[in-house]
Amino acid sequence: MSEPRAYVEVDLRAIASNIKLVASLSDAQILAVVKADAYGHGLIDVAETAVEAGAQWLGTALLEEALALRAAGLKVPVMAWLTPPGDDFDEALRKNIDLSVSSLALLEEILAASERTGIKPRIHIEVDTGMTRGGFLEEWDPFLIRINEVKDHLHIVGFWTHFARADEPDSDFTEQQLILFNVLLNALQGQGIYPEIVHAANSAGALAHKGSHKQMVRLGIAMYGLSPDISAMGPSEKLGLIPAMSIKAKLVNVKSVPALSRVGYGGVGVTDRDTKLGIVCMGYSDGLPRRADSTAGVSYQGELARLVGRVSMDQCVVDLGPDSTALAGEYVTVIGEDGFSADDWAQAAGTINYEITTRIATRLPRIYHR
Repeated sequence: MSEPRAYVEVDLRAIASNIKLVASLSDAQILAVVKADAYGHGLIDVAETAVEAGAQWLGTALLEEALALRAAGLKVPVMAWLTPPGDDFDEALRKNIDLSVSSLALLEEILAASERTGIKPRIHIEVDTGMTRGGFLEEWDPFLIRINEVKDHLHIVGFWTHFARADEPDSDFTEQQLILFNVLLNALQGQGIYPEIVHAANSAGALAHKGSHKQMVRLGIAMYGLSPDISAMGPSEKLGLIPAMSIKAKLVNVKSVPALSRVGYGGVGVTDRDTKLGIVCMGYSDGLPRRADSTAGVSYQGELARLVGRVSMDQCVVDLGPDSTALAGEYVTVIGEDGFSADDWAQAAGTINYEITTRIATRLPRIYHR
């Protein structure tokens, strides 16, 4: 079997270490967020590792992700929180998936699925405390009336919200969200409804807002060893996190070119010296951001080689330097500790590390280190 032209390495030991670090900071349970194919790291392998490392829950955005966890044999509680009306709630109940309820319409569909299946739904009530995205807002008062009417037909497991600015430790917005969160929880409890698990903290909340931990923290980006915000919270190293993903890709070609050579579509890249260019077999269809600039690139034997010109669909060009000994067919490191990080690529493209890892295409094989 031939070597892959590019591949992703995932250090599952790093993921386990990051979970244990956060667990040491809190008495709360940990829900490992494995949505979006575990932020590009691989749904099933990461989920299994998270559970082995002590996570008591798994969390997904989509129902199909949650059902995939069950199909793989994972038995721990699984919560899915982005389930639009029309999803297969019958199957969700049959597979014992916890569902988030954020609208009256969704509540009624879940109740209807319960009538059809004869299974009592496990739900988490989501409230909007300032994200102005998911969760009850203007429907809160009628929801309180309706939930009181049907509470005996539901297993109300959780009550939760999501932070908008927890990755800004100097902002008081998270505290404002927690105040409103507690007000809404008190209103629910005033109806005689006491959820078993109250949860609010995401990765940033877990690391920077101990008062937000409640009974459970939802550990996302930090589990993968990346900082929620390097400008406000510092890089992974400062937080004690170990990045889990690295990427290698082959050089398709190495060529010597003169100074002032124009490179790539539009000729926007221009060499500033006589040099050797490496054509890397990885492009934006593999997940590299097309708009990345020359502050990102690859490394070869520990030497940085920066992007020249625009990233193409299946390839990109880097400046290896005039004295490089790199050869076609050799691997370079696209993301890794000896070169550029996911944060470097994010900065080069004007985005965030979350987007860099989650957009890495599934056509790149994942190789796991256990």
